[in-house]
Amino acid sequence: MAQVKITLTKSLIGRGAKQINTAKSLGLTKIGDIKVVEINESVEGKMNIISHLITVDEVK
Repeated sequence: MAQVKITLTKSLIGRGAKQINTAKSLGLTKIGDIKVVEINESVEGKMNIISHLITVDEVK
């Protein structure tokens, strides 16, 4: 499976509860937090919800 590195680049302060909970479910709580995850449908959906708060890089 393909893996991606997700980095939280913007603050969660002032965001809606759905966006905060989505970030926390990916393990992102503070600016600069990085998680490497396997790509699947649920992760893609979560990335779409908070796409404006994160950067995504492919892991080789």
